[in-house]
Amino acid sequence: MTVTRPAPLSEQEQRDLRTWFREHWERGVAFNWDCGMRVRRWDPDGVEMALPYSERLTAHDGVFHGGLISALIDTAGGGAVMAGHDFAKGSRLSTVSLSVQYLAPALAPEVVAHARCVRRGGRVHFSEVEVRTADGSACARGQVVVSVSGQRSGVLTPIPESHHKGA
Repeated sequence: MTVTRPAPLSEQEQRDLRTWFREHWERGVAFNWDCGMRVRRWDPDGVEMALPYSERLTAHDGVFHGGLISALIDTAGGGAVMAGHDFAKGSRLSTVSLSVQYLAPALAPEVVAHARCVRRGGRVHFSEVEVRTADGSACARGQVVVSVSGQRSGVLTPIPESHHKGA
């Protein structure tokens, strides 16, 4: 049996894909956009994603909902993988597992997830994430395991300015 390996991508092609995925993470994923997630940093060393507080996404006044913090950890952890990924190995990301530890209430006005990929494999990759409040206090930590395989459809197509109706 002969195994066909994909052709290597040039450095420019890799950069173009990383740039597209950065924009996709913020503007192309409607859930991320609707929650207000914003990419602050996106490079091979890691990702920072900010999330502003919203009264419509909380269970207690002034405190982020834990499910939203979990979603932020998942999003930032996957982003940390894609920000330094070799796209010759694929571009379709799926979360395999997510572990979240809540350390303290996540308080308004904003939290920031600091994520880094700690191990890259053939298809399975591991990242660690810490979420901090505006005063720098850690409020949650998480581990994200993702699989990247196959090719995601729509890569490098223009990303819409907004998913908000009427925006």
